[in-house]
Amino acid sequence: MILRLLPLAAALLAASAPVMAADTVLNLYTARHYQTDEALYKNFERATGIRINRIEGQEDQLLERIRNEGANSPADVFITVDASRLAKADEMGIFAPIRSKLLEERIPANLRTADWYSYSTRARVIVYNKALAKLEDLQTYEDLAKPALKGKVCIRSGSHPYNLSLGAAMIAHNGEAATEAWAKGLVANLARQPKGGDIDQLKAVAAGECAVAVSNTYYLARLMRSDKPDERKAAESLSIVWPNQKTWGTHINISGGGMLKHAPHKQAAVRFLEYLASDEAQIYFADGNNEWPAVPTVKARNPALEALGGFKADNLQVGQLAKTVVQAQKIFDWAGFR
Repeated sequence: MILRLLPLAAALLAASAPVMAADTVLNLYTARHYQTDEALYKNFERATGIRINRIEGQEDQLLERIRNEGANSPADVFITVDASRLAKADEMGIFAPIRSKLLEERIPANLRTADWYSYSTRARVIVYNKALAKLEDLQTYEDLAKPALKGKVCIRSGSHPYNLSLGAAMIAHNGEAATEAWAKGLVANLARQPKGGDIDQLKAVAAGECAVAVSNTYYLARLMRSDKPDERKAAESLSIVWPNQKTWGTHINISGGGMLKHAPHKQAAVRFLEYLASDEAQIYFADGNNEWPAVPTVKARNPALEALGGFKADNLQVGQLAKTVVQAQKIFDWAGFR
């Protein structure tokens, strides 16, 4: 199990220590594992005087820990990536509703629920090798299941939250029957069994192992900005498609979080979540991890994102994905997309 406690394990007991006022410490459980987030935490500490004690781990491990700790949990805020994971956390009843005029004003309605907020977005796009696939065959997610792409598609596991969220969105837009037919067609078009992460799919397309892949944009931007010549060269051989521009738009993935029901430092929790919606923090999301700000008035200054260009995004309410994620998993299992 990957767990990293900063600065010391004992710090999470600060909630019960009389020398530590409630508004001078924040206990954060996070499943985001990006080094660039360090700047976010340090800037918050400098600006507020609130010290962040952090536990990092995998989502399921952290959620199980929160469940086991119950009312005695020292955790104030839980942060992770993907709407399906946040929806799972919400179904467990671990979040407390937040009343914040600032968050309601800055975070668009489709990117928040009553209990948690999105702070950054990434698009799930189609990437292809021009020598092996034709652009006209790749205009929509639905095209991935068409016979023209038989034996040409690479994608990570159907059980991964990124693909489950995409499946949930397709159910919301197209219905269960159409999504099941799509999943079966996708499986029939696989160049290999799903394996690895999005970076592995991108490198497989660049190497010609498959012609087409599905990836979150920040992985492609990571290759584009890499200090490794071979990764930059791989990125140069790839072309991107923004799917479904003439229909419901390209599926958006998010990173977000909320305050926990038993948070001992609720004031600090709200201040931290509001800080994540600040211009400063939003720019760090964009520049540091190649994500787009959730706050529409904040403009990213990321050369890789700018090079990818603009697109029409799906505006499906993130909370709605929770209603169809379980069904998406069932459909993928029936289709053999594992």
